[in-house]
Amino acid sequence: MIVGVDRLRARQEWVFFTSLHHADRRLAAAWWALLALRGVLPAAFAVTLGVLVGAVERADPLPGPLAATAVVFVLMQVLHPLHLAVSAALGDRTAAWLYDRLGAACVGPPGIGHLEDPQLAADLTVAREFDAAMTAPPLFMSMDFIADGLVGMLSGLAAACILFGFAWWAPPVLVAGWLATHWMMRESGVWRDRNTDEVRSAQREAEYAYRLAVDPPAAKELRLFGLQDWVLERFGRSRHTLHRLQYEATRLRERPVLLSLAVTLAANLAVLLVLGESVVDGRTGLGAAATYALAAVGASAIAFGGFNWALDGAAAPVAAVLRLEAAMAPVGALQRGDVEPAASAPAREIRFRDVTFAYPAGGVPVLEHFDLTIPAGTSLAIVGQNGAGKTTLAKLLCRLYDPQAGTIEIDGTDLRQLDVDAWRARVTTVFQDFVRYEASLGENVAPNGASAAAIEEALERAGADDVVDRTGGGLDTILAKGYPGGTELSGGQWQRVALARALCAVGEGAGLVLLDEPTAQLDVRGEAEIFARLLTATRGRTTILISHRFSTVRHADRICVLEHGRVVELGTHDELLARGGRYATMFRLQAQRFAVGEVEEGEEETVFDVLT
Repeated sequence: MIVGVDRLRARQEWVFFTSLHHADRRLAAAWWALLALRGVLPAAFAVTLGVLVGAVERADPLPGPLAATAVVFVLMQVLHPLHLAVSAALGDRTAAWLYDRLGAACVGPPGIGHLEDPQLAADLTVAREFDAAMTAPPLFMSMDFIADGLVGMLSGLAAACILFGFAWWAPPVLVAGWLATHWMMRESGVWRDRNTDEVRSAQREAEYAYRLAVDPPAAKELRLFGLQDWVLERFGRSRHTLHRLQYEATRLRERPVLLSLAVTLAANLAVLLVLGESVVDGRTGLGAAATYALAAVGASAIAFGGFNWALDGAAAPVAAVLRLEAAMAPVGALQRGDVEPAASAPAREIRFRDVTFAYPAGGVPVLEHFDLTIPAGTSLAIVGQNGAGKTTLAKLLCRLYDPQAGTIEIDGTDLRQLDVDAWRARVTTVFQDFVRYEASLGENVAPNGASAAAIEEALERAGADDVVDRTGGGLDTILAKGYPGGTELSGGQWQRVALARALCAVGEGAGLVLLDEPTAQLDVRGEAEIFARLLTATRGRTTILISHRFSTVRHADRICVLEHGRVVELGTHDELLARGGRYATMFRLQAQRFAVGEVEEGEEETVFDVLT
């Protein structure tokens, strides 16, 4: 018995209905109450109509039966639109509640492994777009389909119960006949193949092509390369695959349909024929016959209906959202030991000691037996080919992941022993894919708050004075494309704002500065200027720079060359050039490009001086 209850609670339909209560108790209670009332009203109408017919037959007073019939009839008409409004409101509330849960599940874990784990990608795709009508109607629409389906089931059962007054065998026969349609056509009712690899692949492909078509970032290239038809064809093909799979899973099967017709026809003929004989023999009056006849017809509402599809379309993503809550937490968790403060770290050094790390789905280690010591208060530039592990080092230092083996020590203390939030307060970063917050200029520079003077100083050090001048409204100007009254910036200006955010954090006490391709959208002259400003602003802080431009990295105190997750060269710019190894080769190749004129017009002399 306990096992059966557990299996019931594990079903996604049960999860869906319990989520309604959690989303809004009052609306859910009203929804169920209206559903129950709507479910019994058809049976009540059959009874009142039978009483009215009997009163006419016996020449009894009609006002009472007429009034009762009218009240039930009016309620049947009025409650449906009321229930529709409640369903839409409850669907919206449930969607909002689920989005809150999904947001908390994504943001809550201290690491980011759960967001990059392909094992969770399918549920995350379904959950993220569950109310966008990609594979099923939005929840506020599905709730009405589900409500109508449940009302039909309840009204059919209530109608069948009335037939007990006619014959004890009539309700079981009719109910069994109509319920048989559910069993015989169960494959046509619910798309249970939603989680196959083919379905997930088609759904991801459809979402990707859809985003290419409707989101601004791809708009330029789609037009420049004439890819509009290609995108539309790709979207149409993937959506066609989804529709084909859905049709194959839900199409009517010939044999089940014919068998269902035969069973229901036999059950209804048996009840109606016996009822007719009873009326002819005088054993059943016209009033009772009218009630039983309506009840027999009303029992047909039990039959297989479309609400199963709506329920599956709503329940599957809801269950996915709630599964992610439990699944994401351990994947995004970080190892925890005895928590220690990080008030002044790093004060002496940062040391990678025999570190090995592989991403959850990668298998092959990105870093293997990695060793590196970074003295506190110095600057280190990291260079290497794509995939060498440069950005992975930054992620590990930010404690977005923990290594599988080895330790990262901060002043001799394992980083895992430090309080995560306290350590991150000591770290400031500029990633290549930095965030452009749809907020004011001041909030973009200091999301956690800072004085206007500190924000303006950070903007000045980042060379973003023109950003302040352009916005006109100063620090209160909203930076957001398409936002009413907002201001959009160029890529280089946004990058300077991101640099200002890091410099503002330095002013607020950050002791480690991580710069992952921080000036990728700036020209060479602007990059040289900005990095000179950065070195000045972060003097006394530990600064780690990841860059492909040697005009920038040459000014760091030391340069580390990574290859296949290991340090192959380490030293100053002059030392590495004199060594004639990998760094010297890469540096000279890049310098040669500039020497032969492969630079932007008006920058030849500056670039050549910087690189030679």
